[in-house]
Amino acid sequence: MSTPTTDAAAPAGAAASGSAKTPPPPLVPSTTSAERLALAKKYGLRPLNVRPPLGEYIRDLVGRWAFIRVLATSTAYARNQNNYLGQLWAVLNPILNAAVYVLIFGVLLKLSRDVDNSIAFIVIGVFMYRFVEASVTGGAKSISGKTQLLRSLHFPRAVLPISTVLSLLTTLIPAIVVMCAITLLSGFLPTYEMIHVTWWWLLLPAAVALMWIFNTGLAFIMARFVASTPDIENVLPFVMRVVMYASGVIFPVVSYVERLEIPEASKAVVGGVLEYQPVAVYLYLVRSVLMQEEEMFPHSGLMWVLGAVWAVVFFVIGFVVFWRGEERYGRD
Repeated sequence: MSTPTTDAAAPAGAAASGSAKTPPPPLVPSTTSAERLALAKKYGLRPLNVRPPLGEYIRDLVGRWAFIRVLATSTAYARNQNNYLGQLWAVLNPILNAAVYVLIFGVLLKLSRDVDNSIAFIVIGVFMYRFVEASVTGGAKSISGKTQLLRSLHFPRAVLPISTVLSLLTTLIPAIVVMCAITLLSGFLPTYEMIHVTWWWLLLPAAVALMWIFNTGLAFIMARFVASTPDIENVLPFVMRVVMYASGVIFPVVSYVERLEIPEASKAVVGGVLEYQPVAVYLYLVRSVLMQEEEMFPHSGLMWVLGAVWAVVFFVIGFVVFWRGEERYGRD
């Protein structure tokens, strides 16, 4: 009578008898690496998450302009979609902020007493500065908050900060109309001189366009730095608050520099830095166009040149800085 073979003994017996299956040989590519690279180049394939050359990157980005425009408009529409007043908040938010600053700094503290029309001064400053502030904070979140999208699709990452600032520009346009209306209506108050619509108002789109280019450069820089160091995003609100007061958004900061008890040489340096830094330059341009205060905001060709220089310098530097980190976005 034979004894049945156990499960544990079966493999050993099979191995002893030489009937065990040997693993298949490893797969060896039939082409060399050089041949595979040549095939990829022939059919327009390229490795993912590798930074392309700058010229190729720019061409790819320009070719996606339609996608950038659609993404920007959809983002702008979705920003206030769940609110009862909807897109009206794009206008109400800056109006309410301006009203608070006018009440506190213009009426109660009277910090804008050096300006003939403090209402127009503060309203223009608040409306335009919010465009800068929102571009910085939006650019900071354009990469760090979209990790899943970056890992799912292949596209130039610069699409995201560009579309972010463009969406803010679309919501700024109706706010600018309201800003101009408030500026005009402020001239009807008994203590202020009348403000008239002049040919200089035609330069307002040029000032806003320069500001848009400058803000896009800022968004590039913030997107790169926050993507690599997320802690920077927590410091941004405090930095932007300092920039607001140093840019003359609420009161003419240069006038207060003259009252500081410091040497005259130091006053000239500090006043020059505060007056010719980018945000202050763009606020000056808008105020010189809309307000008829030739004494404080005379029409200056130097300011327009500085506005163009700041816009180009920040956009180019920001774009190159952002491009150099292209392969790291979504992977860090």
